[in-house]
Amino acid sequence: MITTPTLLLDEAKCRRNIRFMADKARKSGVTFRPHFKTHVSHETGEWFREEGVDRITVSSFRMAQYFAEAGWQDILVAFPVNILEIDVINDLAGSIKLSLLVESVYTVDFLAKNLKAPAGVYVKVDLGYHRTGVDDRDTEQISRIVKAITGSRRMQFIGFLSHAGNSYSARGRTEILKVHEESIRRAAELKENFINDYPDTIISLGDTPTCSIADDFSNVDEIRPGNFVFYDVMQTIIGSCSPEQVAVAMACPVVAVHPERNEIVIYGGSVHFSKESVADSSGRVIYGAVVEDHGPGWGDIVENAVLARLSQEHGIVEAPPAFITRFKPGDIIKIMPVHSCITASVMREYRTLEGKRITRLL
Repeated sequence: MITTPTLLLDEAKCRRNIRFMADKARKSGVTFRPHFKTHVSHETGEWFREEGVDRITVSSFRMAQYFAEAGWQDILVAFPVNILEIDVINDLAGSIKLSLLVESVYTVDFLAKNLKAPAGVYVKVDLGYHRTGVDDRDTEQISRIVKAITGSRRMQFIGFLSHAGNSYSARGRTEILKVHEESIRRAAELKENFINDYPDTIISLGDTPTCSIADDFSNVDEIRPGNFVFYDVMQTIIGSCSPEQVAVAMACPVVAVHPERNEIVIYGGSVHFSKESVADSSGRVIYGAVVEDHGPGWGDIVENAVLARLSQEHGIVEAPPAFITRFKPGDIIKIMPVHSCITASVMREYRTLEGKRITRLL
């Protein structure tokens, strides 16, 4: 029985999402190194193993430790190296095949002096997102970083890594593919500048929208999508997936109903959903989309029924009058989160539709 906000996980949908992306990688001839920062769960990780995945991406060394404990032996930490964690880095490098991410000669020089075991190293490049990384057109700076890596006896230069996070601003297939094609074009030009001197150089790209929609991965060697394992409302708005592919939903108790305001008050606030929001097709800022309750699971998104406001514990659902009248205090309402990665992080565990509890890294 659900009595407090609970993050539901539809295992069947989740497994289909994993199989979909693994099959796409195989057909495209690219290495599939999925990002595990969305689910951060040993059990969910095993569903990837069943699809032949043997190398993964994470976003922190703590996360790398967590999955190394579960037997994962090839782990990329796709976050710029925090040199303050050198002791953890050395522990991991001494026990698994660890790959690191750098974007400065300073960090490479530090690693050259302090690494006690071999590690692969990717150079983070910016192909247009402008969050972090070296501009791909700054080949002089990139060359200095690569030379510093290859001049170290413990580091192996793997290639160039980027994240097309600008795809999250896209709306629809055409815009997503435009971001993808621009990323591939720039990545291919960068690789061409280095391939003669470094013939094993790879290009690693990873974001859920482009990896979900694109079929052409020419000049790409590795993909690292993560959010696709669950998807969410944001991905449906971007056009990366259909609502039927979203594998998680929050089940929240109704605590008050206000028909005169077209509002339902739920036990489910920012400490459960996070404060992540997105503008829907009408331009309205929302924090989740209400879905029909189908027994242990859920159905279609309810038109014009949204999680409109959040405070710490409260959530305010705005919905049409006919929908509002279906609820009373003590009922459960189900809501797809805007961003499943962050919602899963704050909730810290899942409950499958069969009632099984799945824990994750806290």
